[in-house]
Amino acid sequence: MIPFNKPYLSGNELEYIREAVASGRISGDGIFTKKCHEFFETRYGFQKCLLTTSCTDALEMAAILLDIRPGDEVIMPSYTFPSTANAFVLRGARIVFCDSREDHPGMSEDSIEELITPKTKAIVPVHYAGVACDMDKIMSLADKYNLYVVEDAAQAIDSFYTNKKGEKKPLGGIGHLAAFSFNETKNIISGEGGMLVINDPQFIERAEIIREKGTNRSKFFRGEVDKYKWVDIGSSFLPSDIIAAFLYAQLEKLELIQLKRKEIWQYYFEKLKPMAEKSAFQLPFIPEYATNNAHMFYIVCDSLNERTTLINQLKSNGILSVFHFISLHHSAFIRGMEEEREMPFSDLYTERILRLPFYNELLKSDQDKIVNQLLSSIVCLKGAAY
Repeated sequence: MIPFNKPYLSGNELEYIREAVASGRISGDGIFTKKCHEFFETRYGFQKCLLTTSCTDALEMAAILLDIRPGDEVIMPSYTFPSTANAFVLRGARIVFCDSREDHPGMSEDSIEELITPKTKAIVPVHYAGVACDMDKIMSLADKYNLYVVEDAAQAIDSFYTNKKGEKKPLGGIGHLAAFSFNETKNIISGEGGMLVINDPQFIERAEIIREKGTNRSKFFRGEVDKYKWVDIGSSFLPSDIIAAFLYAQLEKLELIQLKRKEIWQYYFEKLKPMAEKSAFQLPFIPEYATNNAHMFYIVCDSLNERTTLINQLKSNGILSVFHFISLHHSAFIRGMEEEREMPFSDLYTERILRLPFYNELLKSDQDKIVNQLLSSIVCLKGAAY
């Protein structure tokens, strides 16, 4: 059986966990947490990084930092994971969903402005598959209407955006705040885990407090106060240093991991390109301003029935493939809370995206089996012309 995902071990995870335990401090903000923060701040120029127990927690911290309250509106794509919306719903916000682009599952940047009202407080672009949204357009709207931007960069580690000035910016380093995921399906993992990136310095001090259950505990450990107190709302958002130790072992091998993933992605692309050129399906689109961090590989099928058939046929031949998000504007929870609007491209990706197995240890022989079975199934469905 070829699994859809297989967590990758770089080699030093267990050794670093042992070191963390031996240090005598395995709670949050230990030696490996600090190493991870330094890695991201140095490599990508992020102003301030704070590891969290999940990307969901990082998004919830962002919502608190922006002082989201009942009546505020937050614009985000419908085609995303529930955590993107949940973080702001928990603060009482009304979610205003935006359709996807015609050429990519990311949000349609040209559709955002018409959704802005006097109640709009933030825009939350999701960099789907690690491919950048057009951040020039989004940041321009944020400046024009005095809005905050929170990048949902869950899938976007080591991916970049080139702005109109020709400057290459890391995703997560453009908006006021950003959230990353280190879930076991991501490029860099710690089992569960996430990170809040703070690019606007006005949020740094409060972010530390919110992350530490609303206390000024971080200041206490730095010797800036003689005792720590409850000073704000917050929760237990910081992870154990054991999680950070696992993560740091992965970060040390980031370049090797990324090199392998890009090789796997490109092999899929080249093998499937001839059939895609016959319009049998669509391959992923990478805009010229975006880089590809090889987070996933997917095809866009012609219909829901076709995708369902392909998933079943692949599975019957020992290959696990999956669909992805269900448009949030169709969810049972949100129905009645959000005005019904048509979002044809979000619905299209909901029904037609098929994700192929993708993990670092995926062999070319396995990819050949996947591709051959996929193409064989498509020919059976569509006919010999393909």
